[in-house]
Amino acid sequence: MMVIDWSQKASDGKSSAERPQIRAAAYVRMSTEHQKYSTDNQIAVIRRYAEKTGFEIVRTYADEGKSGLRLVGRDALQSLLSDVEGAQADYKAVLVYDVSRWGRFQDPDEAAEIELRCKRQGILVHYCAEQFENDGSMGSSIIKTVKRAMAGEYSRELSVKVFNGQANLIRLGYRQGGVPGFGLRRQLIDQHGNPKSELSRGEHKSIATDRVILVPGPEREVLVVRRIYDLFVVQDRVEAEIAEALNAEGTLTDLDRPWSRGAVHQVLINEKYVGNNVWGRTSFKLKQAHVKNPESEWVRADGAFEGIVPHELFQRARTIIAARAERLSDDAMLQKLAEVLEKQGYLSGLIIDEADDCPSSSSYSHRFGSLLRAYALVGFAPDRDYRYLEVNRALRRMYPKLLEEIIQGLQAAGGTVLQNPETDLLTINEEFTASLVVVRCLRTSAGALRWKVRLDTALKPDLTVVLRMGPGNSEPYDYYLLPLLDMHEAVLRLCEFNGLSLDAYRCESLSRFYAMTARRSLMEVA
Repeated sequence: MMVIDWSQKASDGKSSAERPQIRAAAYVRMSTEHQKYSTDNQIAVIRRYAEKTGFEIVRTYADEGKSGLRLVGRDALQSLLSDVEGAQADYKAVLVYDVSRWGRFQDPDEAAEIELRCKRQGILVHYCAEQFENDGSMGSSIIKTVKRAMAGEYSRELSVKVFNGQANLIRLGYRQGGVPGFGLRRQLIDQHGNPKSELSRGEHKSIATDRVILVPGPEREVLVVRRIYDLFVVQDRVEAEIAEALNAEGTLTDLDRPWSRGAVHQVLINEKYVGNNVWGRTSFKLKQAHVKNPESEWVRADGAFEGIVPHELFQRARTIIAARAERLSDDAMLQKLAEVLEKQGYLSGLIIDEADDCPSSSSYSHRFGSLLRAYALVGFAPDRDYRYLEVNRALRRMYPKLLEEIIQGLQAAGGTVLQNPETDLLTINEEFTASLVVVRCLRTSAGALRWKVRLDTALKPDLTVVLRMGPGNSEPYDYYLLPLLDMHEAVLRLCEFNGLSLDAYRCESLSRFYAMTARRSLMEVA
């Protein structure tokens, strides 16, 4: 790689001090990464670069404590782009520490788009700490593409490490974030398990080796929790009635608020009150989308803490809540949901749980497959775009038909096919195995098409047939025939064009795959 010595004189023979200075803006970003990415260090490098190359920094845009995974929430960068595209920029260049400061986007094109938006307005971007000149040459373009992909991969690897670390701590019985809840407190312990102090609201541990567990709170709060269960299970009182009784006594929640139906309901369904440590009900990995995880994927450690409610009483409460929804027909549940929508004008899990005489949000999710499905049945569309969930469901429904068509194509070509009923793995001609992967099509903000392929590393088929869906995800776009021997990654991110190393396996139809299974007589071959 060529290293540019910026201390050398320009080709016109003048030093940088002799040339007229070019007005420039600096952009810096720091999340919670290594100290080398502090905004002070970035500014120092950028200023040295400006002095050597003849730039005058007239404005600095700084995003401090901001993640680079998304453009959302990065006010300084959005302000920069607004100034550039709104003809408000009084500079001709933008100086950035390195390629990753634009962001560690999961789609490298998003970082490229930011630079492109500047260049379209005649404003060039300079990377001050990189060992290449951003001059539009083939070499710099290749290096930038690799750097952008590496920035995204850094975030992915870090996300996996953080998740695994948190999950391991949960299994060991340690608390990972969140308020303790009414009747419970967060207890700080050292690395040997010795109690240190109780954490108040808003306080956090300051020593890395310390851990946090849940312990029973004040006796008066513990008695209130037990009374809630007694009123619900033994005295057959519903959540709204219990909330009304607590408020009449002047009892407030742990957030110093009056009790509501939803607050009581959360006490009745949360396993922490019997000492279970449960984590991962939802996830927001890489800040891409909030996902409600199935119970089988929750991370848990039963009996991790000292419970304040007997297990038998907790299970009776759950049974009552589950049976309450089972007694209602689908139409009756949807009627109650429609009434809540008409009254509130909006729907969410919290609104449903707060509504009187209405099943809980978890009951709707269990009965109709998801809250989104229940929303659709009463004519409500949430602000957030959850269409990808419906697309995924549609593709799962489509999968058996697509697999059957492939089996018929193989058999029509003269091959024999055995299908594993549990894994859908195909054994063809008793010679090799194959699996089908149907991939959803994504469209970036720039209009480009993307596909994320997850190979089945557990089954390890000899050949993976990748069916890429087209825009709209209603019809196949093309196919890839990926042999196990040449695939070294569990996840592939495909564009419309991927280079010879991958597109050599691409085909418009499966005729090539069917031809592989065709049988020929020995005389015909001879």
